[in-house]
Amino acid sequence: MHCEHVRPVLLITASIIAGTVAWSGNVLLLPLACTFPTLWALARTRLTAACVSAGYFLAASRGLPQGVAAFYAFDLWPGLALWLCASLSFVAVHAILWTRHSGIRPICYLVAAALMAIPPFGITGWAHPITAAGVLFPGWGWWGLVATTAGLMGLVTRMWPAVPIVLIGFWAWSAATWDPPKLPEGWRGVDLQFGASLGRDVSIARHRDLIATMKGQASGGTRTVVLPESSLGFWTPTVERLWVKALQESDATVIAGAAITDADGYDNVLVAISGDGAQILYRERMPVPGSMWQPWRALLGQSGSARAHFFANPLVTAADARIAPLICYEQLIVWPVLQSLLQEPDFIVAVGNGWWTKGTSIVAIQRASTQAWARLFAKPIVFSFNT
Repeated sequence: MHCEHVRPVLLITASIIAGTVAWSGNVLLLPLACTFPTLWALARTRLTAACVSAGYFLAASRGLPQGVAAFYAFDLWPGLALWLCASLSFVAVHAILWTRHSGIRPICYLVAAALMAIPPFGITGWAHPITAAGVLFPGWGWWGLVATTAGLMGLVTRMWPAVPIVLIGFWAWSAATWDPPKLPEGWRGVDLQFGASLGRDVSIARHRDLIATMKGQASGGTRTVVLPESSLGFWTPTVERLWVKALQESDATVIAGAAITDADGYDNVLVAISGDGAQILYRERMPVPGSMWQPWRALLGQSGSARAHFFANPLVTAADARIAPLICYEQLIVWPVLQSLLQEPDFIVAVGNGWWTKGTSIVAIQRASTQAWARLFAKPIVFSFNT
């Protein structure tokens, strides 16, 4: 095989390995995602750059086909179709902005990285290498984001062999001193194992089970308990009265996921409940595209889509704390967490309903990604997932 054929194969293989290992769910492996810009820059043709981008993205999001098949309870083909369609924006952006001219390549990569961090391309901007900032520069905040961006740009220049030496030094120091983000005082996240029934079983018996679980956690100084996405099912006046009444003899506050429906669609929300009443705390900015957020339904005169509140409510207040809420899919993309952290919250609250991800690393990746952002800005974090 000629060298001109070997080089693309090696680059594509390396990109697949990078995507697989970096996005395995181990937070300390996230810096391996920084190899992608170099592999992209080393491509000698636009086609090779596109294939390198596809290899990295498809490997990083490899759990999607199986997860979608489990969510809809049918075969693997619809999940494969969504997996490939979701990769198109990442591949297209990086293929179009690839250039042979080394002098402008850092700017081209910066533009590509920025486009994949914000809507509309950022809607499927998973596996973004900038997420590694929290591992490379924990506690540096916005300066860590700037340093990582500079490093990624350096990796696509002719001096790229020197840049990894610096980044590996920071990575090694971070790994040696790594400690997970702390839990905020008085708060506790509850992980459930109710599978697909959470949010679908709306019986009084299920709500009473959840209330008992919550009360069991609200002890020993814990005053605020967080339950996963969809825990309360549909938020109705009856459900509200049941929970408020159950909390009237307690000083605890519950934050839990629910859905609010109307004739046009629904909102995926977090609700704050105490003995004094309840309020809608947060409306999800970016529901899962395809399975939840289906904007084409409105164009066809149909209802049933989750609404996307793209840049709304990045910061909410509950139990005298300023919190950055992230529901499920928002933990995999860039702009929701950065928009929230720009408001200087006290900590992050990350919830999810990941029963459909069984057998994949999706929930682990969500946790790793959110943990990296929390460490970058030195913020405590509360996790609550259902599996």
